[in-house]
Amino acid sequence: MTGTLYGVGLGPGDPELVTVKAARLISSAAVVAYHSARHGRSIARGVAAPYLREGQIEEQLVYPLTVETTDHPGGYAGAMADFYEAAAARLAAHLDAGRDVVVLAEGDPLFYGSYMHMHKRLCGRYATEVVPGVTSVSAASAVLGVPLVEGEEVLTVLPGTLPAEALSARLAATDSAAVLKLGRNFDKVRGAFEAAGKLDRALYVERATWEQGRALPLAEVDPASVPYFSLALLPSPVNDGVAAGVSPHVATGSVGGSVTVVGTGPAGRPWLTPEAQEALAVADDLVGYTTYLARVAPNPRQRRHASDNQVEAERAAFALDLAKRGRRVAVVSSGDPGVFAMAAAVLEVATDPQWKDVPVRVLPGLTAAQAVASRVGAPLGHDFATISLSDRLKPWEVIVRRLDAVAAADLAIAIYNPASKSRTWQLGEARDVLLRHRSPDTPVVVGRDVGGPQETVRVLRLGELDPTTVDMRCLLLIGSSQTRVVERGDGSTAVFTPRTYPAG
Repeated sequence: MTGTLYGVGLGPGDPELVTVKAARLISSAAVVAYHSARHGRSIARGVAAPYLREGQIEEQLVYPLTVETTDHPGGYAGAMADFYEAAAARLAAHLDAGRDVVVLAEGDPLFYGSYMHMHKRLCGRYATEVVPGVTSVSAASAVLGVPLVEGEEVLTVLPGTLPAEALSARLAATDSAAVLKLGRNFDKVRGAFEAAGKLDRALYVERATWEQGRALPLAEVDPASVPYFSLALLPSPVNDGVAAGVSPHVATGSVGGSVTVVGTGPAGRPWLTPEAQEALAVADDLVGYTTYLARVAPNPRQRRHASDNQVEAERAAFALDLAKRGRRVAVVSSGDPGVFAMAAAVLEVATDPQWKDVPVRVLPGLTAAQAVASRVGAPLGHDFATISLSDRLKPWEVIVRRLDAVAAADLAIAIYNPASKSRTWQLGEARDVLLRHRSPDTPVVVGRDVGGPQETVRVLRLGELDPTTVDMRCLLLIGSSQTRVVERGDGSTAVFTPRTYPAG
């Protein structure tokens, strides 16, 4: 029984744009084949690398030449035909032996791809399946945020190798266009857009979805800087206004970096918002405290920069500097980044003039106070205050004044950072301050590692609070005079603070 030939599209370059089916086939195939130039590097293999496994047979199909000059009697076309015949024979040997063969293809296998030469030579002899991939045209449109076509508009896809007159005629006759294979053809292509009267609307995208990608108006491109993996895009004329509104990098001449401070909630992915998940997925770099970074699933495309928990300013500066150099950076913060976390640190450091032009965005997350409160009901159901007992960044005297004020105001209180290995006495003193204004019977909720594998939640009285049973992984909720503890019919304990407050 012979094997199956698979032409597998990898998309435009981002490994995350490889389809689920493509990833599965790449991992399961006995043989993985890919084209490369004579220098040996293969873009296709690089994209597929996260999905390869040990023990697979790799067939590297090295082009004999990359420019149209050769001593072959059949010229360039003859030399390439011989190469494709020999390559097909190598793959056929595996197929005859019953081994499935995956041929990797950038973009889509049957869209200006090298795979089609294997397909034409082998599909009549062996079971064959083609797995489509995201094309560079779709990727470029997505990177720009510019609609390609709408309604009855016509999209024309052109190779930049066409004669200049043919290019300009086709550009003049279409609504929207994508011109591929720029490289050495760039001057001719730009001239064709100008001759068609459409240069002012044309955009340029290089290495769409790659880390090194860039996008800018076609008229502003230096011809000497244009690689093969680039294209010119003439977007939908109906949507000209849309392009200006959603594509700021087109005006600036490059895909700019940014910093997004992401709140991951108290314990990893189940607590993440969809917006936070998306921000983590698209980032080039993840920056954060080692423990919090460990909660984010690894992605081989991304760089991870872990650091100690007490270097917030340095971490923020590092993230901003990465973004200034064009990287999309996600600063990972536990809970909500605006609550005793990294958002304030990043924004404060970003006031330095050297980073004033770096975009900074903050995405909220579920706070530890909300998580602990949810485990017992609604102890924060009325007005409440949030106080950190850490005196690393503010004097203890300030903490005491604030505790005294909120206790006197009869607010429920969420207490963060109640203790650590080096801070062992503060919680006891804080309890004594609260007892000046609160009954010893005031409900206290102690939540530890909520959402994690060692989660514990205790409900006790303020007078019973033993500081030695509390550590840095705990969060405390101190009730007001109105907070109630009730036993439910199923034997569970509920704690809530009524939404009404007695007059007088």
